[in-house]
Amino acid sequence: MRRLALASAALVLIFGAAPAGAQTTGAVLAAAAKKAPDWPGLPPGAVEEYMTTRDGVKLAANVFKPTGAGPWPVVLSRTPYLKDGRIDKQNDPDGSKNRQRYVEQAKRYTDAGYVFVLQDVRGKGRSQGFYAAFENDIDDGFDAVEWAATQPWSNGKVGMTGGSALGITSMAAAMAAPPHLKAAYIVVNPADRLTYSYPGGVLKDKDTIGWLSQQGTSQEVLDQVRRRALDDVDWARVSVSANRKYIQIPIFHVGGWYDIFNGGTVENFEFLQNHGSKGARGNQKLLMGPFGHGPLSGGLEYPGSDRAVFGGDQEIRWFDYWLKGQDNGIMSEPPVRYFMMASAEKGAYSAKNRALVSANWPPAYREVRYYPTPDHGLTTKAPAAADSKLSYRFDPANPVPTYGGANLTFDRGPEDQRQVGERQDYLRFSTPPLESDVTIAGPVKVELYGATDGLDTDFMAKLVDVYPDGYEALVLDAPIRARFRNGRMPDDIKLMTPGAPEEMTVDLWPTALTFEKGHRIALHITSSNAPRFDVNPNTGEAPGGSAKPRVATNSVYMDQAHPTALVLPVVYPAETK
Repeated sequence: MRRLALASAALVLIFGAAPAGAQTTGAVLAAAAKKAPDWPGLPPGAVEEYMTTRDGVKLAANVFKPTGAGPWPVVLSRTPYLKDGRIDKQNDPDGSKNRQRYVEQAKRYTDAGYVFVLQDVRGKGRSQGFYAAFENDIDDGFDAVEWAATQPWSNGKVGMTGGSALGITSMAAAMAAPPHLKAAYIVVNPADRLTYSYPGGVLKDKDTIGWLSQQGTSQEVLDQVRRRALDDVDWARVSVSANRKYIQIPIFHVGGWYDIFNGGTVENFEFLQNHGSKGARGNQKLLMGPFGHGPLSGGLEYPGSDRAVFGGDQEIRWFDYWLKGQDNGIMSEPPVRYFMMASAEKGAYSAKNRALVSANWPPAYREVRYYPTPDHGLTTKAPAAADSKLSYRFDPANPVPTYGGANLTFDRGPEDQRQVGERQDYLRFSTPPLESDVTIAGPVKVELYGATDGLDTDFMAKLVDVYPDGYEALVLDAPIRARFRNGRMPDDIKLMTPGAPEEMTVDLWPTALTFEKGHRIALHITSSNAPRFDVNPNTGEAPGGSAKPRVATNSVYMDQAHPTALVLPVVYPAETK
């Protein structure tokens, strides 16, 4: 029971904040489906049906059917967010708005000739059982697909769809390889929950601990969550990165450059398209836009990045091809379509913002290293100095505040990093104004040589696009906890030797961006970013320790033997048309 509670808490980040009023332990219901007191009622047009899992748990689903005579192909979604909507006592006291939203969603599929099935996952809404986030969705997903395939209204061909939590449950079912699952359309999905809950070994604080605290989670569970940065069998058992080799279906992957699962969406496509098993390999699609896990904040916007730019309703076309056998040309189109971001200040939108296609991801690129210099420059010339570094004092009691990024529960996107202000613990390095465009598309990383005067600390790196008017647009950011620089297995942990530089790789995830002429490419380095990330106490204790935090003196090396570098995937005009 304790393990299930811990798993449910620790994985909140990877599926998003459940709506207020969502049941976290679920209602144990009989087959007769006794109504809960706050049940808003079925959405109009839905018929509630139950299935029984292999271990005897009954799961409830709303079934929406097209008009006319069936049977039809089925599109299935499995949700922890309540299939009937929810009661919002302030904004939606009778649940009618939420029910109408589900009706509109279902109509899109039924109008296209599909049965749409929306199922409450185990322990949520009107399904039986105990809810533990994504712990049961491999087996339950398999059972749900096979149940849907054998119903009188089904022709035996099932597709799965959904975003965020619903994308995760779809991917879990795909890993179980149910025979009747023919295709999936998955929006924003992680590859490795450990990596995305603890990037670089650093807990995403506000999107986990903060949200859980607001839900009344016990301090015991919160403390357990803080200690889950190590790799273990519980992470691996439900991990996509460990189990996607079993996927045997075509999947259309949709993600956003500012989404919390940016790297996962791209990584899943790359593996399945190029190394997946029969049925998956060569049959994947990827679409990446300038989106976040919710509306972007800050002074930039990307108009024209809606479905029209990406060629209409790709999801229905996808299912028409794989579930109905319609030769609509979708598999003759390039596998990858992505949005190339460029200058996008409100009112000054550049025409270089555009949708591009590619035969694979990433498109052909050349790694170009940009080296920080002691005078805060950024140059492609490798350092020649024998000894060069910049140092600062990192005080955990005064962390650098968060402004934007790939966030879930608060402001997100390309916010202006000038809001950080001038701080001695915040290092800015930038090129001169560019004489011509620099276009990147692919993975971004920082090869960082860092030192500290203690046993452990954090380093944070940011890729920033500096506009001619000084706006510092955040593109990507990520941390590394020094103790995890060699990996997250127990034997990988190695504390720092005080004062000794160590090489650390900061994975900033992929992007596609044109730094336009007159802009500057910038690398920002610091040691905190709160409340986005947990603040390291610099004590050397394991995560969740209780020792008093200490002020650390941290150093970034930039000499011949320790060439810290921002590594960009630079593409050229012929490769970006």
